[in-house]
Amino acid sequence: MDFQTLVFFFLSAILIFAALRVITASNPVHAALHLILAFFTCGGIWALLQAEFLAIAIILVYVGAVMVLFLFVVMMLDINLDRIRQGFWSYLPLGAVLGFLMVMEMGLVLGSKYFQVPAAAAMVPAGVSNTRNIAVLMYTDFVFPVELASIILLVGMIAAIVLTYRGPKQSKYTNPNQQVFVKAKDRVRVLQMPVEKD
Repeated sequence: MDFQTLVFFFLSAILIFAALRVITASNPVHAALHLILAFFTCGGIWALLQAEFLAIAIILVYVGAVMVLFLFVVMMLDINLDRIRQGFWSYLPLGAVLGFLMVMEMGLVLGSKYFQVPAAAAMVPAGVSNTRNIAVLMYTDFVFPVELASIILLVGMIAAIVLTYRGPKQSKYTNPNQQVFVKAKDRVRVLQMPVEKD
């Protein structure tokens, strides 16, 4: 077993552990942190497979922006965990069926002849940059899906802000324009008190 295969199995084990902790962690903040670990590990696997653009994109976009947004939303929503856990076992049969279907679909995809490519044929030549090729495709042939994905991310960001907005805060800001036109009689009241004699 060479070093590249050893690193792949090491990163795969971390990725499987982090993915399992995402769905089994009782605390939503811990689940989001394990999802960040899963994204980092997935980026490492993509870098190992010479897909450096995808590796950088998942770390910068998902870990740097989306997951930070998720963490803020999860921490600010004050989720009631006891109420969420009440119906957990009632959804178990449906979740098991959907999980079995996803595993079967992934097995059919990974077992097809499309992924049976020799390692020598998958190597990128020395003078070719797959990042440049992906960028040319993204902004020529696939510019509409890229713009659509950016709009979806913008809608998600606006939805997160709307969910965490608590209304305007009471501030102690004073308007200097109003202070200039204030007269002394509006602020000071002189009281006439009778003089007390002993």
